[in-house]
Amino acid sequence: MFAGVVLLSLTGWARAERLANIGPTYPIAEQSILAFIHERLAEKQRTGELAILEEQIRNRNTEAVRNPPPVPGIARTETARTFYFDPSFVLDRNVQDAQGRVLFPAGTRKNPLEVVSLSRHLLFFDARDEKQVARAQALIAHYQGKVKPILVGGSYLELMKRWKTPVFYDQQGVLTRRFGIRQVPAIVSQEGARLRIDEIES
Repeated sequence: MFAGVVLLSLTGWARAERLANIGPTYPIAEQSILAFIHERLAEKQRTGELAILEEQIRNRNTEAVRNPPPVPGIARTETARTFYFDPSFVLDRNVQDAQGRVLFPAGTRKNPLEVVSLSRHLLFFDARDEKQVARAQALIAHYQGKVKPILVGGSYLELMKRWKTPVFYDQQGVLTRRFGIRQVPAIVSQEGARLRIDEIES
């Protein structure tokens, strides 16, 4: 039985050997993708097209820094409103120390404002609207500079040059979305253990 299996295996191997040698073989005719890319880049560099593309990319990146895309879904305040935001969070897992001892068990509810106070008001506005810019200046003066200006549209770089003070940008609307802000100007202040949000007219 074993001899038969070995014989069949050798026979199959012999057939495979014969089939492998049937017909002529040719080298691969297709060009390497890396070689193709290299040739295209070299051609674009020779014609000056590569330098133009690089300049366009630099200009787009510079423009994105100077004028970030406005936060979507934010409008100029039409009807003033006041609402509150509770920043409390609940732990979804145990917080342990280096020895594995549980410091805070899962389910613990904590409010950051009980530990750290909001030292400055957060002022959201659109710098493309000069009325909002003027309103923001008035609010900063009213609160004696204890305001963090945060743009939802316009150039924070240009405003920093005008005001000679740091101006921030709500990148991708992270803060306005978290606070539920839909209209600007809007100012965020601390009231006890919660945040008060006023969407005000400009």
